[in-house]
Amino acid sequence: MRFYDIFNGDADGICALHQLRLADPRDAELITGVKRDIELLARVEPRPGDEITVLDVSLETNRSDLMRMLEAGVRCRYFDHHFAGAVPSHPLFDAHIDTDPSVCTSLIVDRYLRGKYRAWAVVAAFGDNLLESALAAAAGLQIPAHDLEVLRELGECLNYNAYGESVEDLHFHPAELYRRLRGYADPLVFAAHAPEFEVLRRAYAGDLEQARGLPVLQRGEGCIAVFMPDEAWCRRVSGAFANDLSQRHPALAVALLVRRQRGYRVSLRAPQDATQGILHLARQFDSGGGRERAAGIQFLPDQNVERLLESLERTYAARNPASGI
Repeated sequence: MRFYDIFNGDADGICALHQLRLADPRDAELITGVKRDIELLARVEPRPGDEITVLDVSLETNRSDLMRMLEAGVRCRYFDHHFAGAVPSHPLFDAHIDTDPSVCTSLIVDRYLRGKYRAWAVVAAFGDNLLESALAAAAGLQIPAHDLEVLRELGECLNYNAYGESVEDLHFHPAELYRRLRGYADPLVFAAHAPEFEVLRRAYAGDLEQARGLPVLQRGEGCIAVFMPDEAWCRRVSGAFANDLSQRHPALAVALLVRRQRGYRVSLRAPQDATQGILHLARQFDSGGGRERAAGIQFLPDQNVERLLESLERTYAARNPASGI
């Protein structure tokens, strides 16, 4: 019998797996990649009787491979907060899926574990730009303000590390980053002693400073857009910068477009007080997906850029008539 842990390479995926394995240690083959590398179940060929655990990876995207494994006699536990479509009913399938906009996968695992390693769920919620949810989860832990800021920065840095066209763009492979933190039950101890955190902190600050120097274009009253060149630092910082823009312009939708050949890879953020709209909008484009507050488009051809920005403006302008940068 073999075990596979399949997880998104961002803060939420790493912290979700970390919580689970702190509670239930297990040697497993790690399957992960960059943030947008989500067709992860296709990489696995388990045998009947094997067990897979999937965290923070879209069920809808991996449905055919999931069903292939279940029908072959593979047991699966699935934790996720992305759009899932119809959730399969199967005796070998244990689903923990919650698409509420205020929830991330690590908070679902935290609920499953009844708060046993909640500080890591707080880290993940900060990394996933769920600030209110992170503070709510931390409320019962009595964490001093300075330490809470460290958890926020750690979450943002773990999340920053996941963005890139390939793992060559990253500072650490997500599987290796998980291995380096799995000896730490307390994220504050990891932040105080692990050199990886300092590497990511410095790199994140440098990339974010460059990103903040790019022009921010306001489209009407509902959204802003930033166009980034096809460079490794842009690919690395795109998700973190989208969150940064969302926090600095909370009343506006955000479109961050990173150049690729004849098109863009797009990160989308809904206005902070909007709980719907951005996922539906992203799914109107080929390769669009995500969740209700943060979505993306894997590849947007040049000829569809104007359509995207018009859709954002049409969706959010009416609710924000007095917006401005």
